Amino acid sequence: MPDIHPTAIVEDGARLGNGVTIGPYSVIGSEVELADEVSVDSHVVISGHTTVGAGTRIFPFAVIGGPPQDTSYAGEPTRTVIGSKCIIREQATVSRGTVKGKSKTTIGDRCFLMIGAHVAHDCVVADEVVLVNNATLGGHCEIGEHAILGGLSAVQQNCRVGAHAFIGGVSGVAKDVIPFVSALGDRAEIAGLNIVGLKRRGYDRPTIHALRAAYKAVFDGDGTRTERVERVAEQYADVPAAMMIVEFIRAGGDRPLTLPRD
Repeated sequence: MPDIHPTAIVEDGARLGNGVTIGPYSVIGSEVELADEVSVDSHVVISGHTTVGAGTRIFPFAVIGGPPQDTSYAGEPTRTVIGSKCIIREQATVSRGTVKGKSKTTIGDRCFLMIGAHVAHDCVVADEVVLVNNATLGGHCEIGEHAILGGLSAVQQNCRVGAHAFIGGVSGVAKDVIPFVSALGDRAEIAGLNIVGLKRRGYDRPTIHALRAAYKAVFDGDGTRTERVERVAEQYADVPAAMMIVEFIRAGGDRPLTLPRD
């Protein structure tokens, strides 16, 4: 049975799983679904058509599923989906989607949103992403698995950040960042491979060497970038990590690629 503090408001229609706890003065909307063992601390607001996966913990003053910060939004029934075993710290905000986007904002499993982090409407955040204090995603961003966004960093709307990428603190991302790299600076530029992250994730030395060579080949060499990418695809077809870079570039997006520093 759920454990609901007497001062909390749980509107009729909300669905609560086994072992859910809801702290003092929190408000749970009528279309919210909290899976088993979700923990909602005090003064949290969860609204709209929002689902929260099992074992997720939400800290005080977080606002989940609120209306998007989009002047065209007119109250359409869009959604917010939070995965399992996430940690959403104080004052973090996640906005619901818009009908002109995906109609849904999605956060994967085991993500960590630190204090004041913001995920805007229609974002897709993959599993095990970390948004450090006050990191901000504009609308329609896509963040790959295991990416880390440093404190006070900001990702412009419609940008993609690849898997295992690291965005430095106080960095502004205005272009797509390929997987496995570190991007730093006021207007972020690639500073090289995210070696620390690769080692932490268990990538072996041969794979890291192959990634380094593939990364250099994509950005430096003869021919157009498209030609260079296709050469990398042929040369490193048996290295899945290198092919992640290839597929990220092939997929394209609304933004150009972030480039290496000179």
